[in-house]
Amino acid sequence: MPRSPASAWWQPHRHADRRPLLLARNRIQAAIRLWLADQGFVEVDPAGLQLSPGNEAHLHAFATTAIGNDGQGRTLYLHTSPEFAMKRLLAAGETRIHAFSHVWRNRERGVLHEPEFTMLEWYRAGEPYERLMDDLAAWAALAAPGGMLRYRDGVCDPALPYERVSVAEAFRAHAGIDLLATMDAQGVPDAAALAAQMDRQGIGHMPGESWSDLFSRVLSERVEKRLGQGRLTVLDRYPAAEAALARRCPDDPRVAERFELYACGVELANGFGELTDPAEQRRRFQDEMAIKQARYSETYPIDEDFLAALALMPPACGCALGFDRLVMLATGAPRIADVIWVPAG
Repeated sequence: MPRSPASAWWQPHRHADRRPLLLARNRIQAAIRLWLADQGFVEVDPAGLQLSPGNEAHLHAFATTAIGNDGQGRTLYLHTSPEFAMKRLLAAGETRIHAFSHVWRNRERGVLHEPEFTMLEWYRAGEPYERLMDDLAAWAALAAPGGMLRYRDGVCDPALPYERVSVAEAFRAHAGIDLLATMDAQGVPDAAALAAQMDRQGIGHMPGESWSDLFSRVLSERVEKRLGQGRLTVLDRYPAAEAALARRCPDDPRVAERFELYACGVELANGFGELTDPAEQRRRFQDEMAIKQARYSETYPIDEDFLAALALMPPACGCALGFDRLVMLATGAPRIADVIWVPAG
């Protein structure tokens, strides 16, 4: 249903309310860009149209038809992340890169979601993934100098040292669930074991849900709202089954070098110690696309050039920050659309 013209963002009275938030967005972006330049990062600009938009089961892309000079059409996608393109640049020899990239995700719109938004993605070659956590803490402080991040009734002070907790620790503390007991020694998950623990804790679920579905339900219903309250929370060491592009932790194959950053119960960033084994990555993509076919009756192509480049990619870490969400929390804006200069129609 179209918006009422009287409430459209381009009405002068609406723009007057939004303009201070948008100018704050520009200030935050400029401050982070300067920080990155001082750290020796090169800004890159990946194209939005790609052969594959990404290969995660529950991410949905926008497709289009590209007409060649021969008049023949082929399907291309607006990327859900610049990840595949940026990892090619690492394979080519770049070592510190970042992009403020427009990305597109279908089936997503709400207070915290827009179908087109800005992702700040960056990579460090040859460095441990913990460096990314420190980067994020520095940018959160830049975004709210001397102030707080806010969302609804949550408050987070980015000047305080962040807390770092594993997913297993968070599930135990906030949901009463021993997550590691629901997988075998190699991280293969057991849905029945997780469902049984959820039953004991009074967490509802549907018959036949997969382990991944159950994991997401506990995370969203019991864990996420407790994170990033008072100070930033780094939720670290995700189960390997939930880390499609991250390498496994060397001390425990059940978990991976994947983390997410939370403030005020809102997920702001998703980072990895990057997987560089093309054979293992292919297997993971195939598994994800099998889930997508079963759930949504569609799949996306596997990007063969990306897998070929992965064999040349050095050890690296990388992260994606929802830049609009950071601005939203730094300004206290009620909706993500309020901090986007021109929201999608």
